[in-house]
Amino acid sequence: MDINIINPEERLYEHFRFEIDKGQGLIRIDKYLSGRLDNATRSKLQSAARAGNILVNGIPVKPSYKVKPGDIISIVLASPPRDHEILPEDIKIDVLYEDEDLVVINKQAGMVVHPAYGNYKGTLLNALLYHFQTSGHPGHSEPVRPKLVHRIDKYTSGVMVIAKHDLAQARLSRQFYKHSINRKYFALVWGDFEQDTGTISGNIGRNPMNRKSMKVFPEGNHGKDAITHYRVIERFGYVTLIECELETGRTHQIRVHMSYAGHPLFNDETYGGNMILKGTTFSKYRQFVENCFQYLPRQALHARLLGFKHPVTGNEMTFETDLPSDMRFVVEKWRKYAVSKQLTEEE
Repeated sequence: MDINIINPEERLYEHFRFEIDKGQGLIRIDKYLSGRLDNATRSKLQSAARAGNILVNGIPVKPSYKVKPGDIISIVLASPPRDHEILPEDIKIDVLYEDEDLVVINKQAGMVVHPAYGNYKGTLLNALLYHFQTSGHPGHSEPVRPKLVHRIDKYTSGVMVIAKHDLAQARLSRQFYKHSINRKYFALVWGDFEQDTGTISGNIGRNPMNRKSMKVFPEGNHGKDAITHYRVIERFGYVTLIECELETGRTHQIRVHMSYAGHPLFNDETYGGNMILKGTTFSKYRQFVENCFQYLPRQALHARLLGFKHPVTGNEMTFETDLPSDMRFVVEKWRKYAVSKQLTEEE
């Protein structure tokens, strides 16, 4: 039996591969897997199978399929919460859409998505638990618990979708795993671009010198393939507002790709954007930039658009949000600065 887990601590999805032993007797695949995968109930496995996430010899199978010697099983599961009970907390969240299968929210910057070491309270899941308990949900015989299918960094704002049951989670997870989700971000980055559009590619993996950050590995097999497309929205000389579209979804993808391309996100401490990287040495300019850092005490990144197929109806769904107030304020300051600088140069 071969079990392969893809970055279980770094990614939301777990990919397992089993080769059935020659002496294995006939047994339902959901029962077989439930005895070999931690934190995977038969109910969750049955939902994964119905979503097409369990394959035998490359073909999706039903939960009732009986494994045979020599079968090759591959499975994609959304990682379940572990090691800590999540309690409901009365925290305000911005709900963009909700039905009995999922909820779409506009996450505020500074909110952690999932409880983890150092952040056991005040997370999005704590807030959603309270929301589900108090809003009422017809069609659900049991209390609804939020089920993650993707994450957004703590200091990144924007659109997220959360499932309400195992089948919705499995089907949405498959879309993210297959990169069929449409995701676009606004980012304010240092520097200017020669072209209005472009693509950055390069494998992304954990930085061996700093395990809390990621790194681009342009050559070799280290890391996972990553592709980011960008489009210039507005140029301010020393910084640029761009839109990024993800073809893949790696940890810190936009942040690390832009840093690799020489355009770190504005005030991104992890990837060097919290320093004055472009511009003059005049004290007034330095004060201007430092004031912008104070108004926007985080990386300038916002998940503006999320598009996916509804996990039950199959309908195409797209959700968009505007720039949050902190990014909008700083963009306006840079816009005014760029205009005043141009007028000064023309005099």
